[in-house]
Amino acid sequence: MKRKKFLLALMIAAFLVPTAASCANEDAPPTTPPTAETTPPAEEEGGEDVEEIAPTPPPVAKTVEYIRCTGDSVNLRAGAGTSYSVVGNAKKGEIYAVTEKHGNWYQTYYRGKTVYISAAYCTVFSLKKDTNSVESVLDEGYKLLGVPYVYGAVRLHDGKGNMLSGFTTQKFDCSSLVQYVFYKGAGKTLQVTTRTQVKQGTYVPKSDLRRGDCIYFTNESRKHLSGIERVGHVAIYLGDNYILHTATDYARIEKMTASRWAFYIETRRFV
Repeated sequence: MKRKKFLLALMIAAFLVPTAASCANEDAPPTTPPTAETTPPAEEEGGEDVEEIAPTPPPVAKTVEYIRCTGDSVNLRAGAGTSYSVVGNAKKGEIYAVTEKHGNWYQTYYRGKTVYISAAYCTVFSLKKDTNSVESVLDEGYKLLGVPYVYGAVRLHDGKGNMLSGFTTQKFDCSSLVQYVFYKGAGKTLQVTTRTQVKQGTYVPKSDLRRGDCIYFTNESRKHLSGIERVGHVAIYLGDNYILHTATDYARIEKMTASRWAFYIETRRFV
């Protein structure tokens, strides 16, 4: 009897106490892999890729500004302010091309130098731009405004591209100025006189005048001659009846008068 009770107690104890194998399985990792997430993790705030928008470039100017001096003798200064030295004087009515504006001062060119004119002593007007080649030629001309006129001044080259000794940008006559600016601004090789230049380029009717065209005139000393010998002056057309040329005193921009138009002969286009 005692033996039976003892065996029964052993059986009950074996049933209640887990085996070593079952204890080991409690700490083991599961044999079935975890189910993959079906919902992607939320992105961190600000993590989205945002397409960068390039800044809009400033609009390209379609006109060129010019200033007309309103004072009797306006100082041209080396800098934008009255503390800068005076490098020249502009007469009333003289016209210069604006390259920049600094506060109340306009930047321009005078005899090959960058100068500044007070906005208080000038008015502003604009002319339409043309092609880059034309504008490059005119830019070279603006730099020469105020340079003295000297008849027969040494040319930049001989009409074939061979540079001449004795040339200087400190003096020009009408045809030498035109030859110089077209060579420097557009690489065009023009002849040395008005009477040889007028045979070059493309003929343009007076009704089709365009910015950058060269207008050839006669003058008082040649108007009685015939043919090509009548040609005695040349100017570069800027538009709206304005021209850039060397007058009898210096290189300048001015508006065409009826008396000058009366000497008109022909227009040629080089760019």
